[in-house]
Amino acid sequence: MHSIPQSWAHLPFFAEKLPAIEAALEQDNRDILPPADQRFAALDFCAPEDVRVVILGQDPYPTPGHAHGLAFSAEPDVRPLPRSLNNIYKEMIEDIGSAPLNADLRPWAEQGLLLLNTVLSVPAGEANGHKKLGWQTLAQEVLAEVSKQPCAFLLWGAQAHKMEDHLTPGDHFILKTAHPSPLSARKGFFGSKPFSKVNSWLETQGKLPITWA
Repeated sequence: MHSIPQSWAHLPFFAEKLPAIEAALEQDNRDILPPADQRFAALDFCAPEDVRVVILGQDPYPTPGHAHGLAFSAEPDVRPLPRSLNNIYKEMIEDIGSAPLNADLRPWAEQGLLLLNTVLSVPAGEANGHKKLGWQTLAQEVLAEVSKQPCAFLLWGAQAHKMEDHLTPGDHFILKTAHPSPLSARKGFFGSKPFSKVNSWLETQGKLPITWA
């Protein structure tokens, strides 16, 4: 199992909940995604004080070879693009005129954008297969932590919307829309212009905009 990200190790989840989750994963004979050493990749990229924007996803891609620990991201060689990501890029082109050339969103993470799923593991081929393991506590604690300072939150889909209650009140930018998946993108994700809106908000805060593409 991957070591706990040091800058987040003070969160109660790691002592109180993670051991039981790890025990359950060890007893699960299915192919678990992403690989254990990538499970906390989103937190490895961003220390709490460096997070400027949070995009909250649901759970990792259930297709082997796709998930690598960052919500909506996949390795650069993944073709075709995962369908939710394809819709994210479509909206980005409509919004700001360009999008990344491949599925790898690590350049976003390097700019203080936390790409966090509410559940951090999934059995191959079984979306939401680990939603009852208790991972959501970590997302709740992470959100409470990063929202101690002004932050932008893109909450995509009903599972992400429920997490708003865990934000520490403050001068945040919060945009709640439908999820970008093919099932729901036309119900309010398309046309929401999240990328230009986040950058406008960051500039009002005196912070550098995100280089999206």
